[in-house]
Amino acid sequence: MLFFDPILSEDSSISCASCHKPEFAFADNVPFSKGVHGQLGNRNTPSAMNVSSRDALFWDGRAATLEEQALGPITNPIEMNLPVAVAVKRLNRSRKYRNLFYSVYKTTPSSKTLASALAAFERTLETGNTPNDRWLNDEPNGMTTQQEHGREVFRTKGKCFECHFTPDFTGDEFRSIGLFNGKEFNDSGRYKITHNLADIGKVKVPGLRNVAVTAPYMHNGQFKTLREVIDYYDQPHLLVPDAINRDSLLLQPLGLTEQEKQDLEAFLHALTDDRFVKK
Repeated sequence: MLFFDPILSEDSSISCASCHKPEFAFADNVPFSKGVHGQLGNRNTPSAMNVSSRDALFWDGRAATLEEQALGPITNPIEMNLPVAVAVKRLNRSRKYRNLFYSVYKTTPSSKTLASALAAFERTLETGNTPNDRWLNDEPNGMTTQQEHGREVFRTKGKCFECHFTPDFTGDEFRSIGLFNGKEFNDSGRYKITHNLADIGKVKVPGLRNVAVTAPYMHNGQFKTLREVIDYYDQPHLLVPDAINRDSLLLQPLGLTEQEKQDLEAFLHALTDDRFVKK
């Protein structure tokens, strides 16, 4: 209820779900989401699905737990812009929420229980009914031959598996994919949190479950399609020739053929949960 309730924003105009839309795997379908008063965010809204095992959240990893992450957008001045203390007062003024919090926590709403409730909901947003999961388990309706070929590209020539591993296809690492040059690409990412020069341009490696329904892509919403992402990784220097601190994996072109690109894209579609497949 809280995730979908605009009560947690300054002017009661947006909710968590305004930017984390269920039909897009709890991501958004625009490069930057709108907060209160029509303000645009400065990073692409990541999916809120399959995050229960993550140990760093947000593109820059500034939150270590889902509870900490849950309160971030509420207080962010360009998102929901509401002090947590005010949010808690609102909830306590609501008989409905007072009763609901007491039924679960045996106490009235507080910052701790607000964060706990939102995080508890996010932990339910796990998906595992995909062609890739069925293929791995030798179950019917697994991957096509093309998707199997794409999986091989993903694991070898495409170098995707170097960063996108684990069951959720993220290693929970921070990498610089070459989208920072200090000029038109000027989001220094993880560096803003650590102030470590080695972290300039690095961002959290996102999980890839349901990636086919979470466009646009990258922390800056740069690419509209998976094919654009694949083309970029194949030759990242073409878009940002003067990138700073680009990961060593991307210093040379991958040299993917047209067929390999098509197969790789097909495999990424095999990571989509059945609930998002249009009948």
